[in-house]
Amino acid sequence: MKISPLYTTICEIDKQTITGPRILYTILPSTNTISSYFIHSTINPIATTTMEASKWTAAAASIWIQCSCGASYAFGIYSPILKSSQNYDQSTLDTISVFKDIGANAGILSGLLYAAAPRTWIVHAAGAAQCLIGYLFLWLAVTGKIPQPHVAAVCLFMFLAAHAQTFFNTANVVTAVENFPGYSGTVVGIMKGFLGLSGAVIIQVYQTLFPEKPTTFLLILALAPSLLSLALMYLVRAHPTSSADHDKAYLNGFSLISMVVAAYVMLLIILENVFVLAPWMRALTLTILFLILSSPLHVAVKANKHEAEKRSSLPSLKAPLIVDNETRKPNETNDHEMNLVQALRTLSFWLLFVAMLCGMGSGLATINNISQIGESLGYTAVERSTLVSLWSIWNFLGRVGAGLMSDTFLHKKGYSRPLFMTVTLAAMTAGHVIIGSGFPGNLYVGSVLVGICYGSQWSLMPTITSEIFGVRHMGTIFNTIAIASPLGSYIFSVRLIGYIYDRNAGDESSCSGTHCFMSSFFAMAVVSLFGSLVALGLFVKTRKVYARIAHSRMLA
Repeated sequence: MKISPLYTTICEIDKQTITGPRILYTILPSTNTISSYFIHSTINPIATTTMEASKWTAAAASIWIQCSCGASYAFGIYSPILKSSQNYDQSTLDTISVFKDIGANAGILSGLLYAAAPRTWIVHAAGAAQCLIGYLFLWLAVTGKIPQPHVAAVCLFMFLAAHAQTFFNTANVVTAVENFPGYSGTVVGIMKGFLGLSGAVIIQVYQTLFPEKPTTFLLILALAPSLLSLALMYLVRAHPTSSADHDKAYLNGFSLISMVVAAYVMLLIILENVFVLAPWMRALTLTILFLILSSPLHVAVKANKHEAEKRSSLPSLKAPLIVDNETRKPNETNDHEMNLVQALRTLSFWLLFVAMLCGMGSGLATINNISQIGESLGYTAVERSTLVSLWSIWNFLGRVGAGLMSDTFLHKKGYSRPLFMTVTLAAMTAGHVIIGSGFPGNLYVGSVLVGICYGSQWSLMPTITSEIFGVRHMGTIFNTIAIASPLGSYIFSVRLIGYIYDRNAGDESSCSGTHCFMSSFFAMAVVSLFGSLVALGLFVKTRKVYARIAHSRMLA
């Protein structure tokens, strides 16, 4: 059982008593029985609230950092100037892009640092340094301020720039799970959702402030995320507390803000594809976007005030009142922590990894090829651009929606998260079939299904990792599993889609018609279905774990 550092522990010979604000836990070693009683607290309720309420400030700060650290999603903006300035061919640019994808997903080092570092700000500082060094080097190369570097050096610094994202993401996500253990799915969905939207936010900044200036944009990518993270990193701290009744309401406030941002950005994307917006209109729309993004501070202030008022108005209860009696065997605790090496030895880890290889890999391969698919099916350039832009919205909806729904059903019905993973991977199968079929408008329908289901994996996987293997090494373990995304993308994009496309194209440089991608997407549908069955195996394997989690949360 984890006890907050605020609690006072008094040990006696025959029993152990742990006192804390309003609750007394008496643990009898002979029976392993935990009994809870309400008692009069001698701790200042306002002081306690100040410590506990700071988790809301940490959440707001994390959201702002997440909104700025998705620079890897904006690769399409500065890749043309990188290609032309360095005289690269398409194959070389694709190689650099691969290193970007690996850097943005291989976050094992960030997880190890989070587990070892005494303070969360150290992880943010490491990410800020990589972001600054990586993008600053690319800016120097593109502007000609340094001699043309070797391709290997560009790949290295591209990897470094994208790798910063994993440090920001790990620090924000794991801290949020520690601060809101009762709603881990919801808070992971919020953090991952804002990260998914960050690409669209960054593109709006570029189109408004630096139109047709990708070189200047590279410099901004080096400075803005780094400085913002350095400014806010001391606010992102873990304040482990028990879940409160009002946590869900204020977390829903964060979720609502993310949905408003997504809807607003989607509206802007549609308007930009239909009309030519004047500079003053772009400035106005960007100002409104920043105002919406500032609203998490309002939620945090309200939550802090609510907790302060609630604590200060609590009556003193001197009569014991039994709240909960739970018999728990030492080896059945939900607080069991595994490190990466221990997790690698479990079947659950490999079931989760294979499921993500099938789901994340095929989903990432879809977005990497969606423009070329549209071209082969006769979609216009505007339609293809719209499909790419809207993908971030569907991706976001999957991230936030899966977190909210899995938390709701776990609390109310006891349904485990691997079950939702099974369902979403099965739905992704249908999306791949629709894309491969080639009927008119298929990409609009198929991309919605695949985008939402792909995004949901990014919310479900980290949460499942924390619940199976514990929170302490969560960052290391879920970032190791995340390697399945670029690995699967390489297998399906290069070895499957690329091979079949080139074979169908023959001696021509391009291929037109439904046959160009039909067989490859039908194959990926089979892969997604297999991933769904693997997730079903994980569901069966972890039934006892989630039965304990559901029981404890229903009692909370």
